[in-house]
Amino acid sequence: MFPVIGSSRSTSALGRTVVADALRGVDPVGARAAEGETSWRSEYRVHFRRLVEAGLLSPSSAVTIARNGLAELQERMRFSTVDAVGGGGEEITLPQAIALPVKEALKTVVVAGSGPVERELVLPYHGDRLRGDALHRQLDHWVGAGVIEPSCADAVRLVADNPQWLRLEGQRVVVLGAGAEMGPLTALLRWGAEVVAVDLPNPALWQRLVATAQRYAGRLHLPAAERGHDLGAGTGMGADLLHEVNRVAAWIGGLEGPLVLGNYVYADGATHVRVTTAVDALTVHLLRARSDVALAFLATPTDVFAVPPEAVEEATRRYAQATGISRLRRPLRMVSVGRLFARNYPPGADPGINDTLVLQQGPNYALAKRVQRWRAIQARADGTAVSLRVAPATRTRSVVRNRVLAAAFAGAHRFGIEVFDPATSNTLMAALLVHDLCSGRTPHQEAWREEAFAAAHGGLWRQPYAPRSVLGIAVLLGAGAARG
Repeated sequence: MFPVIGSSRSTSALGRTVVADALRGVDPVGARAAEGETSWRSEYRVHFRRLVEAGLLSPSSAVTIARNGLAELQERMRFSTVDAVGGGGEEITLPQAIALPVKEALKTVVVAGSGPVERELVLPYHGDRLRGDALHRQLDHWVGAGVIEPSCADAVRLVADNPQWLRLEGQRVVVLGAGAEMGPLTALLRWGAEVVAVDLPNPALWQRLVATAQRYAGRLHLPAAERGHDLGAGTGMGADLLHEVNRVAAWIGGLEGPLVLGNYVYADGATHVRVTTAVDALTVHLLRARSDVALAFLATPTDVFAVPPEAVEEATRRYAQATGISRLRRPLRMVSVGRLFARNYPPGADPGINDTLVLQQGPNYALAKRVQRWRAIQARADGTAVSLRVAPATRTRSVVRNRVLAAAFAGAHRFGIEVFDPATSNTLMAALLVHDLCSGRTPHQEAWREEAFAAAHGGLWRQPYAPRSVLGIAVLLGAGAARG
């Protein structure tokens, strides 16, 4: 639960405090600005951008920001023992919550698939299944259109050339948020991998996951109650990370390894921060308890990233061309006093700062996703193997039910942005996970360069305009299509 700061449990107060403490050791002026912000819900974007900019001062700056932000969050957030041990309950820290005794242990149920192993990389795309030359042509097209970074295409090609990697022999991937549309569960099961699934005890969800596992070639390990479960009905399976984090920690801690702990959880609003913080506490516990744990995350493209000069140069070239809808740039910039069609980057910026934070997603979403990036930075600095890749904008259910975002997605193609279908995104990102686990690549020392590697941003980094300066126009252009 959120802590009491001042006189209330305020999500805004927590956000201000965590961001300020993250900045304090590197950028004291920025820290003071964050803690003094009086309009957090509308101005949080300024401070989240500053977190990235301050991290560029040196490789150690990004690590310091990550360590301090994570430490503050773990110290501040609280867990109520009412659900874990019964009784009146008390508020304790998350590390204390992980150590609570487990009332009813989880047991492991294994579902072995009966389908054939998919022995080559096949990417679903617009009703087709791309493989071989067709896959390579699509990667070339995406690179040429600025939809993915060239390093992303290179990484996917390397996986396609080494299909024996797809099975992740000798590793188990723990998918936290197993039912997430962006998660790698289905792709990994198609490839014959060992997958551990954690999600809420929702019978319909587990019926679907069990049916998926039976259809494909992999093996699905799932948590079930000791006192009985029914695979067909989907009952007696799953666990709640918010209220049973100690139970999940004990279960995962007892699994044979090596393990890849993949964080794909999502929830609306403040609950996203709560469940992300619980997963982070679980991550810390497992990293301390075991030496065979790697980490995996997906970064959202609607955040702030430092991007390489090549992306800045391409955006600058496109700005100079002024074709298509860009021909309206001059009058619209005049009418809007420069707010519309603003440059994505100053020419020659190295690195550039791509700021795609969307106000409608809110500060809780931004904080939850930043916590994952911070954990990746700190864990990598501590010697843990980490896969964190920027995923493209995707038509997931959680996104398209927001009318503004759905309309923006429908109009995004007018600005060279490609919005992906979930099947394409989750397979592409699963392939990048395989690359990171199997290629033996040495990560970049600088956190921003590692985040930019193999990014599949959908075109946001290489288009000519600052995304928020054309968001309203994209919404207008896409409103009709979105309603359809």
